[in-house]
Amino acid sequence: MSGKFETRLAELGVSLPDAAAPAANYVPFVIVGNMVHVSGQLPAADGNMVLGKLGADLDVDAGAAAAKRCAINLLAQVKVACGGDLDRLERVVKLVGFVNSTPDFEDQPKVINGASDFMVEALGDTGRHARSAVSAAALPFGVAVEIEGLFQIRP
Repeated sequence: MSGKFETRLAELGVSLPDAAAPAANYVPFVIVGNMVHVSGQLPAADGNMVLGKLGADLDVDAGAAAAKRCAINLLAQVKVACGGDLDRLERVVKLVGFVNSTPDFEDQPKVINGASDFMVEALGDTGRHARSAVSAAALPFGVAVEIEGLFQIRP
């Protein structure tokens, strides 16, 4: 049976994918007390990743769509951390977004809005969070965006 968050995701036409396995010597998340620290998630869906550099290959809308995909993948990791019950999520505390962009690109916040807006749309006030949005000269595999997150859960 789905809880309120998964019901809301379904209303938005979103189903959480299987949580991605780590690509190197790290874990996808670490739980410390009631906080879940989720490793950076890439804009992957159905085996495809959004590749490119903002300000050269991609525009803000494409970057925001990639950031939304990262947010969906973050929630997939949180669901695993919560033992399959996403309703244990109490708060999205902070997102840190990295945008693969040209030196003159200045709209990193608009790109990461794709993740922030999605979190609030899907989770309501639970999704409101602190945030950083920074430029990166390059990201793994040439992806457009990578986002990590900090989440508060209940036991």
